[in-house]
Amino acid sequence: MFLLASVLLMNGCKEDDPIDLTGASPSITLTNTAASGIPGNTVISTVTINAPNGLNNLIVYKDGSLFETVTFNYEKTASYEFSYNIESTQVAGTVINFSFEAIDSLNRKSDQEIFTVTVLELSEKEIVQVSGELSANTTWTSDKIWRLNGLVKVMDGATLNIEPGTLIIGANDSKGTLLINRGGKIIADGTANTPIVFTSESEAGNRVPGDWGGIVICGRAPNNQGASVELEGDYGALYGGNVSNDNSGVLRYVRIEFAGNAIQANKETNSLTLASVGNATVIEHVQCSYGLDDSFEFFGGTVNAKYLVSYRTKDDDFDMDFGHNGFIQFAIAIRDANLGDDSYSNGFEIDNDGAGTVSTPYTQTVFSNVSIIGPKYTADNVVLPHLQNAAQFRKNSMPCLYNSFLAGFPTGLFMDDTKRGVSQHALNEELQIRNVILAGVENWGNNNWGGSTNNSNSPLKQVNANVAPGFEVNTWYNTSTYNNQILNTWQDAGIDQSLYTTLNPKVTPNTGSILLTAARWNNTPKAGSFFEKVEFAGAIGTVDWTLGWCQWDPSVVVYY
Repeated sequence: MFLLASVLLMNGCKEDDPIDLTGASPSITLTNTAASGIPGNTVISTVTINAPNGLNNLIVYKDGSLFETVTFNYEKTASYEFSYNIESTQVAGTVINFSFEAIDSLNRKSDQEIFTVTVLELSEKEIVQVSGELSANTTWTSDKIWRLNGLVKVMDGATLNIEPGTLIIGANDSKGTLLINRGGKIIADGTANTPIVFTSESEAGNRVPGDWGGIVICGRAPNNQGASVELEGDYGALYGGNVSNDNSGVLRYVRIEFAGNAIQANKETNSLTLASVGNATVIEHVQCSYGLDDSFEFFGGTVNAKYLVSYRTKDDDFDMDFGHNGFIQFAIAIRDANLGDDSYSNGFEIDNDGAGTVSTPYTQTVFSNVSIIGPKYTADNVVLPHLQNAAQFRKNSMPCLYNSFLAGFPTGLFMDDTKRGVSQHALNEELQIRNVILAGVENWGNNNWGGSTNNSNSPLKQVNANVAPGFEVNTWYNTSTYNNQILNTWQDAGIDQSLYTTLNPKVTPNTGSILLTAARWNNTPKAGSFFEKVEFAGAIGTVDWTLGWCQWDPSVVVYY
């Protein structure tokens, strides 16, 4: 069982505010009063509480027994996001009753409101085999399971519609992969309660990164390699063009688990590959977990994205290349100490192209509200030495990173001029770092990174060869108007240790965290109208947008 909750505080009052002894008792309303699911599913309901004299506690009972107590600070109105993962031990037909009771500052109680959860039987859904080319509009329905055999291609002019709640499994033997060709579309529009899941066909407990291929979407937006370019791996995926507002469809409330096919040495498919995808495409609420290669890789294109989760992938979390120009907000990466790639792994890996040329358009992704949580949280926990940098900006790229938080890697920010360019872009204010917080592990320095006392942590690093005259990374990063910070430890940021140590992470900052008020927007000139001007730095504030649709331990979920 997992319980994930976040509290949205509104219209708060202090403990010493005047008390209205004649005011009403607290009251509760629920967005959902009933839900159902099989073991492993997550059900959610939002509890809204009104307490004229200030809310003290919300008590949650499970079948009459105390389940959870949530403490408040005398808010008059509050919202509690309740999420319950149905335990694998629950028997089909069982009805679980969760009762909610609010207690105000005068110790007055609300009437109890009940959320009923019915446990369903694992269904014997038909498994439909899918292979080859989809040349006509096709719908995959949620009453069946769809098995990808080899490379499944959605062709130019065809649209693949996937219903909310649909399960798609990739064949292990043929490394099933879904390719959306230029001119094709995918409409995978799930919901928080009914996400669309792409995962391994292996049984619970036997799933590993690389069980199947992943999702590849190709479009006709610009890149800096050409109008018709073949993706690495030689599997016939062509991308490129000049249609900035090209539309490849919708990915919303989608999980992609255990993907990544090693086609050649150091050439794998990613969990999600976006090649010259245009900005009319919708990419929102997508979680990539336990991938063999990168979670999200962008080869050129103009596509924007929000609410991305990269979870325990092997290589890079966010890899941008070949002239991507788009906006990304609200993205979190959480790493695993035992998963790293031989090519070395980073939170961000951003290039203009492989040689660092001046090919245009330059890679200039603008990020805001990103959290990169590396696996190193004490001097003693040993992690793979393959993990390098929370952010590596290199090869003539010019990204912008705003209002973000990076922690737990041996190096926070690496400005890599080995193949020229990034330091000059920084001096020209084409590459920007603003309102970014880097957090170390027990005061940075030498702290047994990777089990070797010869390795040391540093928040900032630069390559001396090819550095632009006048650039020094510490001086540049600490420019006062940039409002960047370096913290000695991740604890100083007020994040929760469960991000490092459990498969049930608390992704919202702890009460009083400096992240909750660290965002600034007056020094972010490349942040356009796409961005929501929130107060918090990092991916998540007080409201947990991962609730309900994300899965933090997909290896044990019984899907069918």
